[in-house]
Formats: sequence, structure tokens, C-alpha cells
Amino acid sequence: MVRPSAILPRMRTSLQWLQRYLTPADLTVDEADHVLTHVGFPIEEQVELPTGDMQLDVELTSNRGDCLCHVGLAREIAASTGRTLAVPTPKISESGPDVSSLTSVDNRVPDVCPLFTARVIRGVRVGPSPAWLVEALEAIGQRSINNVVDISNFVLFELGHPNHTFDLDRLKGGIHVRAATGGETLMCLDDIEHKLHTDDVVVADDSGPVSLAGVIGGRPTGVTEETTNVLIEVATWDPTRVRNTARRHQITTDAGHRFERYVDARDVETASRRVAELIMEVAGGELCSGVIMAGSADAPRTVVDFRLSRCEHLLGIEVPREELVRLLTTVEIAVEETGDPDVLRCTIPHHRHDVTREVDLIEEVIRLHGIEHIEVAPRMEVIVRPPQSDERACRMIGDVLTGQGFYETVTVSFLTEQQARPFIAPGGRLLKVDEDRRKENPWLRPAIIPSLLTCRKANQDGRVHPPEGVRLFETASVFGEVDDGETFGRQTLEFRNLALLADLPRGMKAAEAGQAGVRTILGAVESVARSLGGPQVKVDVVRHDQPVWSAYDGKAWAALHLNGAMLGTFGLIARPTLDQWGLEEGVVCAEVNLDALVALFPPVSSAHPLPSFPGIERDLSIILDEATPWSDVEAVIEAARLDLMVGHEFVTTYRGKQIGAGRKSVTLRLHFRDPERTLRHEEVDPQMETLMGLCREKLSAEIRG
Repeated sequence: MVRPSAILPRMRTSLQWLQRYLTPADLTVDEADHVLTHVGFPIEEQVELPTGDMQLDVELTSNRGDCLCHVGLAREIAASTGRTLAVPTPKISESGPDVSSLTSVDNRVPDVCPLFTARVIRGVRVGPSPAWLVEALEAIGQRSINNVVDISNFVLFELGHPNHTFDLDRLKGGIHVRAATGGETLMCLDDIEHKLHTDDVVVADDSGPVSLAGVIGGRPTGVTEETTNVLIEVATWDPTRVRNTARRHQITTDAGHRFERYVDARDVETASRRVAELIMEVAGGELCSGVIMAGSADAPRTVVDFRLSRCEHLLGIEVPREELVRLLTTVEIAVEETGDPDVLRCTIPHHRHDVTREVDLIEEVIRLHGIEHIEVAPRMEVIVRPPQSDERACRMIGDVLTGQGFYETVTVSFLTEQQARPFIAPGGRLLKVDEDRRKENPWLRPAIIPSLLTCRKANQDGRVHPPEGVRLFETASVFGEVDDGETFGRQTLEFRNLALLADLPRGMKAAEAGQAGVRTILGAVESVARSLGGPQVKVDVVRHDQPVWSAYDGKAWAALHLNGAMLGTFGLIARPTLDQWGLEEGVVCAEVNLDALVALFPPVSSAHPLPSFPGIERDLSIILDEATPWSDVEAVIEAARLDLMVGHEFVTTYRGKQIGAGRKSVTLRLHFRDPERTLRHEEVDPQMETLMGLCREKLSAEIRG
């Protein structure tokens, strides 16, 4: 396993090193540049070295981990130029005792480490590397350390398979591949002592961790000039675990860079033999008999049926059958006939884990054939289609809210923990991202309202004071985590929400301003819902004892229900939360589920002829307890089923000394009409008496004269 180095998504390559694997070995730098660029690996930089060699900085795509080595790039060059690829075939001579008599391997995490192998060479002479090895490594920007470690690095850049060499005499007992335990530490080759996490996988001996699996080796068991007996580790690891460990400890190595892009277990034995062969060549020693293999490299090769007609359909050009077979064969994809003239059966080589589907094979064909063969039409036909319904719904939301004086905001999805805490629902947890650029605010927002509060603070600092107050809205995703009772015990949640914020009116008493602000936000939500679903859509206010967020004023918040189902919440923001954002004036906010609103679209409406006969309107004022919500009044009206009543509406609420403390007067208007004739007042009077009686009975109401 190599020492840490700066890794970019590219491969520094030596032209002379590439020549080792090509016959004839007459590749020029211009030809290498042209060929690699043609197959999708452009050359970012060419550097002429003092030795006469050329260093090529090759840019790679993230799915082509097989080309993070010289043999992989040579394979691509051979396929495009007709040269023969000469892959080294390791030849080793085993003369020492059986390796199992000197060490052992206990692989406790086969799901993370599919295969772990160990070989032992005794009697090595650690010292400076030969000139050819030093020049090869320096040609790609690597520093020579000693002959054994340099061979480990050489094989990594030759075959693309990371490996690691231990000083066998410094290992205490056998090898254990396991998860790290809490509190364990490891002094790594970067000369930093890392505190290990229980999600880390380590290579350990009887005394503790000696290597951070797939990422970096440990300093105490590394090969030095005093080393005489070497244990060669060649293994493969789960890419996700390696990536998470590397990011957690902020360690970037050539080994981790390759393991993150997948290294096939079927390459392990060849790489192990190659390391052993070259160590004995440059450092001498006696190779012990056999190899310890903990795990398995058995895996069926991927077989994909390839339809010529499908290839022609996707590419828009016909590639002759013989050319198709030739192109696929050059990259070691075995092609067989199937009896169907349109179908070829392709067996994928194990180093090409990125090829799993028919479309991947088609991509290989055009990559090798040349995308320049696809003609580009001088004019492109564009078919204009109407926007999707959810897009139209979102546009309508924006139109409705901007018509009511709201301004749309676009804010980032990250908060500080202090900003996010007041908006965590009971049973929920925050989600944090591990990203260097988000060190100050790494928490994904559980609600949009804190972002609107930040925007409101910016308006306050900018002395923005429109007559109706600042009104903001935003549609965005919110995130969280809850327990789900399953194996992992947690479930990540993501919802699309609509959030609104409005200033409380100025020049009013606090209670009146709060009521006016609540009516503004509730009216905005109702307007949006009815614009999307039609006039029959019903938005109800449902009170609860405890606020869902501590950010709300516990006495001035409520849940919103849409046609009987939970939609969201709204209410006044509590003074501690306002102070946290540094806001001087009060605001009222709402946050509702956007998908529930969008599902209402398109609106359902109906047209009726204008009434032929006049109707009668009656106002009714009733004195109620302050805590009685309007929904209770509506429930009584609907339960009464008054004859010939065609509608009702809220008019106003009055509070004053005449009413009494803790009481309020609510005025409502009822509409009556007969479609066949003109109504008489004496026909409506019994209906009103019935309703007044129900209000006294159900609401303990007093009727105002």
C-alpha cells in the first residue's frame, strides 16, 4: 500500500513504461495522445523528463478504474492501433516452508473483504532500488523509498491493484481482518495517529490494528532497512467502505483511489505473484510455499446479449457486423454466435465491471469506432410540448402568491445546528453532510422557514420596509431522519415543501397584529389550494396542545389539514427564535407539503346559470369562548342542513368590554335562495331560529341582538 499523495481523477503515465506492454514498442507521444483522446481519455499535459521519457497526464472517467494503471492504458492503445498487448505473466519459485506455518489470516468481514491473500518472503535485503525502478516511479511523480516498498508501488501502477508489505517480524501473531473497535488508534504512514471509528475496517494482529484496510498502512509494521522477512498482502475491499473511511479520516492515497473504483477479486492472485516475483528480483529472499487465501475469487463472468438492430437504432448509423465483432474483441470481450442473426452473445472480461448491459456494449462500439462517424444534422428539430402538470401547478402557486405581494426566494439547503434545532419535529433527527466546504453549516435543513428568516434578516439589515411588510415564499426540499425499527434503525426522509413568511402589520396592538398576520398567511394557503384544486377544496385549521416546532409561539400556532389530511403547520414565530435571527419585528410563517398541493391540480370547476330569483342574506352574531375555533362554528352550520341555504361566510370578529374577558363575538353571513321562486323572509326565519338554537346547544353561544 502506497504512501499518501495528491490524487486527481487522472493517471500520470510514463511513455517508456507503456512501451513495456506493447509489441511493437514504437509508440510515439503524439500517437499516444491521439489514440487515448480518441477513446475518451484526453491528455491534460505532456511533460518531457530529463531521462528522455515523456510523462502523460491522462484524464479518466470515474467508471474506468481498470485504466488507472499502465497495463489498462496499454490495452486501450493496443485495441486501437493493432499492436499486441504483452501482459506480464509472473513466474515464481517457492522453496521455503509452508506459509501457513508462519502466519494465519482470519477474515471476519467477508462482505467487506471478498478476498484477502498473504505470501511470505524470508531473507530479503532491503535497500536502495535499482535504477530502472527508481526511474519508472520518478517518471510518474513517485518518490523512491526502498526496493521492497517501491516494488509494491510499481505493481500498483503497473496492474492497478494496490498491495501492502508488512515487516513479518513486527507482527504479533496472525492477521485478523475485522471492524475497528471503539477507542482504537493507529499511527499511519502519514505520521498521524488516527482515532478509529467502528465503521472502519482494519487489518490487525493480536496486539491491534496494523493497517487501515484499503486506505493506508501502519507505521509500526512498515518495511524498513532492518526488515528481513516480508508478508505480502494483496486483497480487495468494498468500494463504499473504503470511500467512507478515507473521507472520515481525510486520507487520500493511490490505493484508496483505486479501491473506491472497484478492484476485482479475480485479479488478486496475479498481483500477489507479480509482487513476489519482483521483490525477489530486486531484494532477493526465499519465497515460502503456498499462499493463504481468506475468501473467494469465484464469480461468474457477465454475459450480455447484443442486438445489432438495437445498436443501429441507438447510434443512428450501421456498423458492419464484422467490424462490431472486431471492435469488441480488441478490448477482450468474447463474442459468440447465438443462432439468431441479429443477436451476438458477449462475455465481459472481469476487469470491465462497468460493462453490464447491452447499452454499455453499444457505448463501447461507438467509443472504439469513433464518434466522428455519427453525422450531425445542420438543423435540429425541436418539438414543443406543453409543460407537465406539476410544473404548471408550481407556476400557478407562484402566480397566486406574487399576486398577493409575496416575493420568491432561492436559498441554500444548509444550516448551522443552532439554526436547525428549533425546527426538529418530535422523534426526528438532523442530517449532516461530511463536506469540507460546509464546515460552518453542514446540516441539511429540516424546514425552509429558517432560510426565510435569514432572508428576512437580510431585508431588515438593508432597511427594506414596504408598506404591507415583507412577504416571502419558497418551494424546496427538506430533510430529516427517524427511527424505523429495521436493521439499521433509521430512515432518511426528504419532502418537497412550500414555506411562507409575512411581517405582522404595523400600527396595531400586538393581539390584533398577530390575528391579522395569521389571516394573511392562512388566506394565502387557502388561495393556493383553491387555485390548484377548485373552490370545493377545504383547508381546515386544527389546534394542538404542543407546537410541532419550538420555533412556534405555543399559543399562536396550528396544524393545517387539506380535505381532512395533514398538510402542514402555521403560526407566529416565538420571540426566542426571532431573537436568534436578530429580527426586531414579529413574523408569521407557514410550511406545507408541496406534493399534496400539486396533487390537486388541475382545478375542478363547474359553471351554473345565473340565479333567476333574488336570494336573502342574514347576518348572525354569536358570543363564544375565546378558544372556540371557526371550524366548530362551521361544523354546526353544516350539521344543521338548513333548507334552501346555499352558502355561508365569515364576516368579522369583535372583542371588547361589552363582550367580556375571554369571550369574542363572531359574525357570519348566511345565503338563502329558491331556484324556482322568490323567497319570503318568513320562510327564512324558522331556519335562523333552528341555527341559533343549535349554536346555544352545541357551542354554548349567546345570540347578539
